[in-house]
Amino acid sequence: MQTLISGSIAFDYLMSFPGRFRESLVAEKLDRISVSFLVDTLNLRRGGCAPNVAHTLALLGEGPLLVGAAGRDFDDYGRDLARIGVDLAGVLRREEVVTASFFANTDQEGNQICSFFTGAMQYAREISLTPLIRGREDLVLVSPNDPQAMSRHAREAREAGCRLLYDPSQQIARLEGKTLLEDARGAWLLLFNEYEEEMFLQKTGLARSDLAGVAENVIVTLGERGALIRTPEGVVQVPAAAPDRILDPTGVGDAFRGGLLKGIIDGLPWETAGRMGSLAAAYVLETDGPQNHRYTPAQFLERYRETFGAAGAPEGLATP
Repeated sequence: MQTLISGSIAFDYLMSFPGRFRESLVAEKLDRISVSFLVDTLNLRRGGCAPNVAHTLALLGEGPLLVGAAGRDFDDYGRDLARIGVDLAGVLRREEVVTASFFANTDQEGNQICSFFTGAMQYAREISLTPLIRGREDLVLVSPNDPQAMSRHAREAREAGCRLLYDPSQQIARLEGKTLLEDARGAWLLLFNEYEEEMFLQKTGLARSDLAGVAENVIVTLGERGALIRTPEGVVQVPAAAPDRILDPTGVGDAFRGGLLKGIIDGLPWETAGRMGSLAAAYVLETDGPQNHRYTPAQFLERYRETFGAAGAPEGLATP
């Protein structure tokens, strides 16, 4: 079994605003917004949904296959991903453009205002998963990417009989309801945060109870309240893992997905896999940028036991 992570590859420009966005927004004038935020810091970090997820999986001992498009500025980034165990065989390089760019401004309350420049990502639609998939046992995560690439990869994963994990998240705002429903239908797992779930329901016209007929399992992350996993067997409430400090929320959701995926790959119960996602997310909250955290599987296991107790801990992480 292999794990294919399809999604955006990007460089993140991370800014911090020392105030609160809500104090600069006038409710009666939201249809005429014109506001500028003077930021205290600007940091360039490596990001993109797919490498963020792959980074966490690699730290946990996996060798995920990264699927996405990158530009002429990807050399150093790619070498560092390969160094920690990420397989780059699914990366399409386009030398005539730069890699996509993500611009995020974060306020004191952890709220973000973001923009995204597609760059090389627009060519991800040219990548086919079919020659990359080894068999029906493969896991395929389709995360935010070029819209046509997302649809293509979701369709090819279904046609190959793989377990499809569909994560439209940031692209829900861009995608039409019909497309969202077509891409999500038949997925083994559907992932949102609570705001994205509401947007998905609004755009597709579905009720929350209808999601059980779209995907076999649904996960909704709830920030500091953890996550909710709805399965055919029932609902699992996953607690959050408290970070030692909070520096930057960028990439927290991707880290959750990486930790969760490791639990799924190892065949662990939802309760354990969800807690692994929560702990992986805490590591990112504590660092500046989505890929600046480091730990060994053994260190992860030790902190898991300290956070959630020894019962149900992913003991397999202790074996190299």
